[in-house]
Amino acid sequence: MGQLTSICVYCGSSNLVNPDYLKLADALGQALAAAGIRLVYGGGGVGLMGACARAVHGAGGDVLGIIPRFLLQTERIYDEVPHEIVEDMHTRKQRMFDECDAFIVLPGGIGTLEEAVETLSWRRLGLHAKPMAFLDEDAFWAPFFQLTDHIIEGQFTPENFRDSLVHVHAPEAAIQALSDRVVQVGDERSR
Repeated sequence: MGQLTSICVYCGSSNLVNPDYLKLADALGQALAAAGIRLVYGGGGVGLMGACARAVHGAGGDVLGIIPRFLLQTERIYDEVPHEIVEDMHTRKQRMFDECDAFIVLPGGIGTLEEAVETLSWRRLGLHAKPMAFLDEDAFWAPFFQLTDHIIEGQFTPENFRDSLVHVHAPEAAIQALSDRVVQVGDERSR
C-alpha cells in the first residue's frame, strides 16, 4: 500500500444544480483538508468545482487547479489557490492525472462522465492502477454502476474490474476506500 497524498476530483461546473450537490462538494473539500490530502481539480471557481476548492482552501488545505486557457472566462478560475493554465483539455486531464494518487467523482455532466470513463479506460488498459470512488448521497451514480455491471455481465470487461472503483455516500468513506486501494505512489506517478 502506498500513501494517499493527493486526490483528483472530477465534478460539475454548473451553479444551477441541486444545492445538496454543492453542499456535498463542500463537505468533501473539508474532509480532504482534514485528512491532509491535496485537492487536484479542474481549476474553476463555479459549481461543484468551486465549492470543493473553496472548502479545501478555507480549511487550510492544499489545492492545485489545472485549467485550459479557453475556459478561463467560462469556469472563472478560482485565483485564491495555485493554478496551472494549459492549452487544451487533453493537457488538463493528463496533468490532473499526473498530480494525483486517486480520483473522486462527484455528480456532474457529460464532461465529468467523460473524464471518469477515460480514466477508467486507461485503468482497464493497464496504464495505471489508481483507484476511483464515485461519491453521491442520492444514488446519482447508480445508473452508471448498473451500466458497468451490464458491461461486465456481457463479458466486455472482466469481473475484477469492479475492484478498481467504488460507490460511496460520504466524503470520509470515499477517502477511506481510496486509502485502502492506493498502490505505491512513486511507481504510479512515474507511469
